[in-house]
Amino acid sequence: MEELQSRLQETLSVLSPQELRNFRFILKTVDEEPRVSPVLLELEGSTAPGLARLLAKNYYLSAAPRVLTKVLKQLPRADLLPRWQDDLTPYDSPGIPRKILKRSFDCVESELDCYDLRGRRKAFLMCIKKDRPGSDQDIQLMGDWLQQCQFESTLCIDPNEKDLMDKLTSFRDGLNEIKGEIGCCLVTLMSHGEKGFIKMKDGVRVSLEDVFEMFNNKNCPALHEKPKIFIIQACRGEKRDNGMETDDEPMQSDDISEKRRLPTFSDYFIIYPTQADHVALRHPRTGSVMIEKMMEVFKQYGNKWHIVDFFTKVNNRVVHTEFFLGEEPIKVSLVMESTLTRSVYF
Repeated sequence: MEELQSRLQETLSVLSPQELRNFRFILKTVDEEPRVSPVLLELEGSTAPGLARLLAKNYYLSAAPRVLTKVLKQLPRADLLPRWQDDLTPYDSPGIPRKILKRSFDCVESELDCYDLRGRRKAFLMCIKKDRPGSDQDIQLMGDWLQQCQFESTLCIDPNEKDLMDKLTSFRDGLNEIKGEIGCCLVTLMSHGEKGFIKMKDGVRVSLEDVFEMFNNKNCPALHEKPKIFIIQACRGEKRDNGMETDDEPMQSDDISEKRRLPTFSDYFIIYPTQADHVALRHPRTGSVMIEKMMEVFKQYGNKWHIVDFFTKVNNRVVHTEFFLGEEPIKVSLVMESTLTRSVYF
């Protein structure tokens, strides 16, 4: 234990006083048992030696490095993680997120299984801020994520129906003008909503199907066999899930056409923040739950996963987090719809 404590102290001594305070705060939230008592943290954890002693004493030899790396990633001090990678088992260590994020093919057999994203990545980010406290945080987090994933972004804030459709049309037409240069398209819409619709700042509804249709293979040939990703942060109804307490038609396969054809809607990936007919959750200070959890997962794992696996991990965190509206418990689950034909790695 003395050797472990010495190594912990060596790492913690690199942190500034402010980073040590942040370390103690984050440590209180780490999902690892047994937790360090908040009282002991305040009494004995104000210095690097004291904090090292608490970590070494409170956790088993294998757990202390795991807890340390969890906190360092959130601090963030990823530069200190290599000191501890040899102490983590393969199960514990998800790998260090890259500073400069690139597409990864680690989890697939060959590049043929992935979309080719070497072309330009274009994003459209719309947000209704009116009567949506926390929306500024959503814009900041989504903007940072898109930048890290090397997207060129078009921002649209508080549009009315005509403004939105005009700007989406202009964005779509711009893609068609540089058809051979496009690698991927991503559209994020953050607003109030109901099933099948999002609402503008004046309450006018816009059909999501109309938006999706703008980018199909008929209307946007630039995106033929290119991933079209839609992130919808809006309610889909008014139902609230309070949770619960727990202990094909025949077809012929012959190709009768010499000219290859595509379905009108293919290569789509759509993510919703909640089930159909249900409310979505947004905190007035930290922003929307889905966006917040997206950034948590991205900061921890970078571009390690295919987009479906990425949002599965995000959903795991959303599902296993407790939320309340007033004193009423609320549970939400993300919903994914996909017609992708390959994997998407940013």
